[in-house]
Amino acid sequence: MRQLCWVMTVQGLETYLLTPRDPMDFDLLIQAIRPSSTPTDLDTVIGVRGPIAPPSMCNGLMIPIVAFDQIYSFDRESLIKAIPRPEKIQETEFKPAAEELFDRIMQMADNAGSTDEHRALNYLAVRYPAIYASAAEAFGRSQSLTSVEVRPSPLSGVRIVVEVVFTYTNRSSAVEENSSFGWTSVMSFRSS
Repeated sequence: MRQLCWVMTVQGLETYLLTPRDPMDFDLLIQAIRPSSTPTDLDTVIGVRGPIAPPSMCNGLMIPIVAFDQIYSFDRESLIKAIPRPEKIQETEFKPAAEELFDRIMQMADNAGSTDEHRALNYLAVRYPAIYASAAEAFGRSQSLTSVEVRPSPLSGVRIVVEVVFTYTNRSSAVEENSSFGWTSVMSFRSS
């Protein structure tokens, strides 16, 4: 196992070399392997981004090394099913709204998790059910998701805080409404 290179790809591109921070966590890498992969498979890695790998480390591949603490492997359908649905929203309204919001976040360009903005979006997409409830409520009010913006928060100080703003537009009146969520870099990759 230790002579293998564990490469994480993002949108088909070799993006990170993975190595466990704790040598006992090699099992997490093995558990992340699927017998057959599908386009809806997802892997979330939490760890510390380090230097670029030397050419001798992985057959000349020079990409950042991530020393991981956790790896979560799942598929899109399992994630959508696991999101708690608010009691006041019917399943027939909630599921399509959650799917559309998740797909929209995943399709945002160049999201390799290397910026605070991308980490905030990724965290919200897989760990924060309130964004899905908000989307379903907006869809129930005849609103469509028209944009997702990540911007610095005025609350930033020692830690970087970003605000993720989801804009919904009424299908009839074209009036916009925003939902915003804050995120702090305490959960982000730290460059060494």
